Amino acid sequence: MINTLYLPELRQMLAENNVAEMEEFCTALHPARTAEFMEGLEPQESWAILQHTDPYRRMEIFSYFDRDKQKTIIETIDRKEAAELIGLLPPDDRADILKQVDPAVMAELLPLVAPEHRRDILRLIAYPENTAGARMTTNYAKLLESVSVRQALDEIIRQAERLETIYYIYVVDEQEHLVGVVSARALLSALAKPDLPIREIMETELITVLVTEDQEEVARKVADFDLLAIPVVDEERHLLGIITHDDVIDTFLEEATEDAHRMAGITPMIDNFLEMPFLTVWRKRAGWLCMLFLAELFTFTALAHFEAAIQAVVALALFVPLCISTGGNSGSQAATLVTRALAVGQVQTRDWWRVLRHELLMGIALGCTLGAIGFLRAAATPQSVLGTVNHWVLAFVIAQSVAAICLWGTLVGSMLPLIFKRLGFDPGFASSPFVATFVDVTGIVIYFNIAHLWLPLATT
Repeated sequence: MINTLYLPELRQMLAENNVAEMEEFCTALHPARTAEFMEGLEPQESWAILQHTDPYRRMEIFSYFDRDKQKTIIETIDRKEAAELIGLLPPDDRADILKQVDPAVMAELLPLVAPEHRRDILRLIAYPENTAGARMTTNYAKLLESVSVRQALDEIIRQAERLETIYYIYVVDEQEHLVGVVSARALLSALAKPDLPIREIMETELITVLVTEDQEEVARKVADFDLLAIPVVDEERHLLGIITHDDVIDTFLEEATEDAHRMAGITPMIDNFLEMPFLTVWRKRAGWLCMLFLAELFTFTALAHFEAAIQAVVALALFVPLCISTGGNSGSQAATLVTRALAVGQVQTRDWWRVLRHELLMGIALGCTLGAIGFLRAAATPQSVLGTVNHWVLAFVIAQSVAAICLWGTLVGSMLPLIFKRLGFDPGFASSPFVATFVDVTGIVIYFNIAHLWLPLATT
């Protein structure tokens, strides 16, 4: 909200070509804050303002723009300027951006980028999306295990300007195999013995991730071991890069957003849905809704199958919404709990029996609780509404049905995420609408079969 107040002033600076004020604007605040104030500007306007600061500051502000704005700027500005900007960006950021720009533009830009950056870009963009390789940066502090403490400090001072983080310093052998890590604190503490080899003070018990490992697993390891960064290695333990905590935060946000969207029955969306093309948002939402709507048609089929029971005891129809909503709610609740537990590593697919046993007991307890409430409500229904139905028998039917459907919904909701995970699908696909739709249909079958057993006793 506040940044929109500055748009007229920013556009006035541009119109008047007020160089002094644009220079001050670019340097007076934190780059993130500067980028925030420029949110409402068109990409070309933002780039015009960034021309009035040094290249490094320009890159810092640019890195806080949203990805669509970055993409547009890269595709529309002079190719040499774009190549210079790309060369200054952190390796993981420039690879992420170039994956999204027009392939023809990338083909024009790559020859203009320094050879070492070009090789790095081509290597990083080759890794599959959502893997450690696609997330890592190649800017990290690295030392040979044979150097001394004094030599290590001299080398780190030389490397410092281009490093993304300097807290962890990774130690490798002559073949680039990762053999240890030393913290900046440990290195400074060892200054009293400047000739001591680094191998004497490094930690050799390392937490690493494979370059092909899923980004969700990487994020979990960083969170579990409270790391600021984690090294990425290949099968032969060659050090390829690192993933820093800020990238892990981004991963958590992306995964949480995906799960939230899927559990609401929406194809995941990364960008602001208000700014996305209307047809794109419609397509992402309509697909799931249409599929769920078609699935809900089976509810009609199930009700039609029990038409005779409904005609015989019309009061049964009054409690259909109560019974099926119980199953949908209990199933959605269980699915949410299990999906979250899978996401944070509290349970694995091999724990299915423990989950089943836990949710079986929980489903019985919840079913009895809701069944008791359903019994009281059905028993309190005036006889004038129920007609010839014995309200005590009907109350027992409703209580038993609610308890059974709640138990069934709980078991389905807890097992589906584990089944999807075991089959290699995202557990988020076991979304609340999906579970609710499935349990709605099966809940009707349970309800009317229980009613059918007691139906001869339900009429006076």
